[in-house]
Amino acid sequence: MTPPARPEVLISEVGPRDGLQSVKAHMPTQDKLRWIDALAAAGLREIEVTSFVPAQLLPQMADAAQVVQHALRHRGVRVMALVPNWRGAQAALLAGAQKLTLPVSASPAHSMANVRKTPEAMVDEVRAVLHLRNEIAPGVPVEVGMSTAFGCTLQGAVPEDDVLRLAQRLAEAGVDEIGLSDTSGMANPAQVKRLFKALFHEIGDLAGAAHMHNTRGLGLANCLAAYEVGVRTFDSSLGGLGGCPFAPGASGNVVTEDLVFMLEAMGVSTGIDLDQLMAARAPLKAGLPGEPLYGMTPEAGLPKGWRNRLEQGN
Repeated sequence: MTPPARPEVLISEVGPRDGLQSVKAHMPTQDKLRWIDALAAAGLREIEVTSFVPAQLLPQMADAAQVVQHALRHRGVRVMALVPNWRGAQAALLAGAQKLTLPVSASPAHSMANVRKTPEAMVDEVRAVLHLRNEIAPGVPVEVGMSTAFGCTLQGAVPEDDVLRLAQRLAEAGVDEIGLSDTSGMANPAQVKRLFKALFHEIGDLAGAAHMHNTRGLGLANCLAAYEVGVRTFDSSLGGLGGCPFAPGASGNVVTEDLVFMLEAMGVSTGIDLDQLMAARAPLKAGLPGEPLYGMTPEAGLPKGWRNRLEQGN
């Protein structure tokens, strides 16, 4: 029997971290675990399950270690955690996180609001995290999601040269991946193509995920633009939950259900079962009753003949 082909793109589900940190309600731990179980059952291969930050700052993440340890039960799923600094990285690695992501903002104004450090100081923090990783968990990849790469609600325009210089410094520090994040939902497709092309030219295969927001309705268009210039990893959130609490007005991650539908409809394999993915909204709704969820595909349903079409290879 021929083994199934490896999916062409990686969808990194960020809802359990990015989504939950952005809502006022606290999802009970057991509901989080059920939600993560449902995401894993749908075929997600990478899930950002939590962040290791002080509980007084983000009480929604107070159960971070427990969530990581539960998620590790799922074979075939890479369990990722956001860490803002060395201390968070130490806690995440001790809990067993299989990948770390650090937020490094290209906008000094956002960087100070988000992590209380300049971008230059964050590069030093990244170096410290990499040193720690090399000492205690050398197989764990460390990525940087470069926040506000396409603009900042606090600063305004972010020069593309600043983004590229910061990416080069991070690459020299030894980071495994560097993605670009539209933290404030200001990107447009032409800008996305231009900046990702420049990023590939600057750092090559270290160029990582596209993290787009749908704040102004361009999330999917921006993902498609990134795909067309070679990006193959995309962050998204079930139900579009989330947005940065330190970037005013930055609502709405790209909806995982809509992103998966778009790619699969184009014939691009994600490895994700859309029926099970939409079923994963049930434990999310149960854990956050009354919280608005978004997505056109879950509301419209799958087109007639969709499953036959997939079986026949589109």
